[in-house]
Amino acid sequence: EVQLVESGGGLVQAGGSLRLSCAASGFTFDDYAIGWFRQAPGKEREGVSCISSSDGSTYYIDSVKGRFTISSDNAKNTVYLQMNSPKPEDTAEYYCAAKGGSCYTLNEYDYWGQGTQVTVSS
Repeated sequence: EVQLVESGGGLVQAGGSLRLSCAASGFTFDDYAIGWFRQAPGKEREGVSCISSSDGSTYYIDSVKGRFTISSDNAKNTVYLQMNSPKPEDTAEYYCAAKGGSCYTLNEYDYWGQGTQVTVSS
């Protein structure tokens, strides 16, 4: 059974730090890209970051560049999103998802986690 389980969300002050984890199981981790998405109330879901497990290549949306860092521990089948200097506008439900290939492969994400809430206070 494929599972993606997010953890690490919570309440954080603006300017602080938070690390989200995405633990994956049930598929060959090295063949997949793992993405982080977020959705705030009343807003569309947006892709925040992605890492390709095969070569470590990464992607970030402009609004988080320089503040968020995605990394992967392939031995643990876990991807992390280090959130430094979060802002109130980063408040959202964060989801991780997996798709075959790399971050830049034009295919849909196959598997999704249940999400973890991040709230950034000002």
